Amino acid sequence: MFYLKEISVFGHGVETARKLSGSTPHDQLLIQTSNSFAGMLLFVIGFFLFMVAFANEKEFQSFFAKGCVLLHVSMALWRVYFERRLEVLAWDWPKQVIGDLVLALSWVFFLVYSWREKYD
Repeated sequence: MFYLKEISVFGHGVETARKLSGSTPHDQLLIQTSNSFAGMLLFVIGFFLFMVAFANEKEFQSFFAKGCVLLHVSMALWRVYFERRLEVLAWDWPKQVIGDLVLALSWVFFLVYSWREKYD
């Protein structure tokens, strides 16, 4: 439906995408279920971001931004400690860690901007 195989081949290469797709029907079902939950989680996070964008309370936005920083840093740590051990993802985890840290830094910039605005 969303060209998951093609996206995986584009992102990881043919050999790694084949390994990540699962070798048995049970593995493939687990991977598809995991991808479905990940998609649902992304939708919910996007919905929360949309709701927070219309919140006028700066304290709540600051609280939300701190949570996002914690989430991105935790994801980067997860990738460093666990995903780097997977042979199939050995080449992907460094750029994903950098991406997670850049996203966390963007929320830190938002916090600095809101603190600067608060004290001006």
